[in-house]
Amino acid sequence: MKIEESSIVEANDYRVIIYPASRPLTTKEAKVITEKLYDFLAGWAAHGKPLSSSFKIEKNQFIIICVDEEHEVASGCSIDSLGKVMREIDEEFSLGLFDRMKASFVENGEVKTLKLIDFKNKIRNGEIAKDIEVFDFSKNTYLEFIGNFLLAFEKSWASVIK
Repeated sequence: MKIEESSIVEANDYRVIIYPASRPLTTKEAKVITEKLYDFLAGWAAHGKPLSSSFKIEKNQFIIICVDEEHEVASGCSIDSLGKVMREIDEEFSLGLFDRMKASFVENGEVKTLKLIDFKNKIRNGEIAKDIEVFDFSKNTYLEFIGNFLLAFEKSWASVIK
């Protein structure tokens, strides 16, 4: 069962799973991914019980899955089935959705993604100014996501890079 876009209430703290792509999606890729996720989420269940869920593609690069666990908790098997679909999407479009050793940030209004080591080196060398905004993929709830997914450099995890 899908949570319709209009029923996502910011006061509800849905579970969030973030899949960051290493590059922006093309229009065709976004369309295919949207269709696959609509089909998958329509039948997504935990132990035979439908999961209320939805998704959005944020900044044309990050696939955000929301699950309302007040009604039914996503079990290990249901999370595995989501992972399987996301791996299929990842393999089809070579998006690097499971590569957690990368950093994404906004510089001059543009989303950029680098390997984590390259990002750290460019920060240390001053090749990337500290007036950027940095994405945080560690958010687990919708309230954390809407308030802290994109942060100013000095308020982000990257601020500790020396």
